[in-house]
Amino acid sequence: MEIGISMFGDNHFDAAGKPLPVGQRLRELIEEIKLMDELGLDFFGIGEHHRPDYSVSTPEIILAAAASVTKHIKLGSAVTVLSSADPVRVYQQFATIDQLSNGRAEIVAGRGSFTESFPIYGFNLKDYEGLFSEKLDLLQQINEKNPITWSGKYRASLNHQAILPRAVNNKLPIWVAVGGTPESVVRAAKAGLPVIFAIIGGNPDQFAPLFDYYKKLYGHFNHPAGAYQVGVHMHCFFGEDSKATADAYYPHYAGQMNRVGIDRGWAPYQRSIYEQGRGKKGALIIGDVNEAVDKILYLQEMFGLTRFAAHMDVGGPPHMDLMKSIELFGTKIAPKIREALKVG
Repeated sequence: MEIGISMFGDNHFDAAGKPLPVGQRLRELIEEIKLMDELGLDFFGIGEHHRPDYSVSTPEIILAAAASVTKHIKLGSAVTVLSSADPVRVYQQFATIDQLSNGRAEIVAGRGSFTESFPIYGFNLKDYEGLFSEKLDLLQQINEKNPITWSGKYRASLNHQAILPRAVNNKLPIWVAVGGTPESVVRAAKAGLPVIFAIIGGNPDQFAPLFDYYKKLYGHFNHPAGAYQVGVHMHCFFGEDSKATADAYYPHYAGQMNRVGIDRGWAPYQRSIYEQGRGKKGALIIGDVNEAVDKILYLQEMFGLTRFAAHMDVGGPPHMDLMKSIELFGTKIAPKIREALKVG
């Protein structure tokens, strides 16, 4: 199982609730990714958002910067909001990162749970489903062949057009991010693309039918068993002491849940929800090393995971706390998981 980290570049906030300068958070991100690479983690993913509480709207620029200070770690999006992007440009950007990093780039494509990018780039939300389906198809075709001839509803046609540069091996790994809908599972399985499920609330057990459904459909469409890959993205934060870690992190986590919740009509976030999420049947992995190892292994056994993404910067916790969490993940949690699974 691959073990890595995803982030959204959540901004830090002052005591009055005002976001601090974006540049500070971006420079910290590069330091954090460099540490992940030095610790031997398998992959890093950075998200795309267009809101004041996040610092990253262009994951490709962060990944290009990270390529210059890392040597081994895979570098990808988490996610690329493909519905409001141009698949030609997406491929070109990630192929460039792939060349810079000597073959370490990957794309995680999703529809986007936030929709701010649609009006920014001139797309209509009523086309939400159609845009993603068409653009995922185009991205796959670009990834598979060059030059390309293609036509669709939402983009100008391509007539024997060369898409350059090409990835190091002429092809990029493409994952599909799934929030929990059967339709998304069908789309990914039919295309033969690996999936990563965002499990950020409730009981992870509830996702078991979707994992089973994807595996059944993947076989139904006769994709090679050796290429089967499934992952999860879950909110995580680690420290030496479970209670102290949870107490220190709660204000940052609750702050971000409430900032998002204002726009979505959620009730104020409660400590009881947080503690329920931290339990064995919850979707949060926030605490000490042993708690994290036990829960990740439990999830791996339940779902047959080939990838686990610890999403680690919700609410913009202090940079040094993040560095400590990354260090624990890389030096203590990941080695114990690999030993338990008998992988190097």
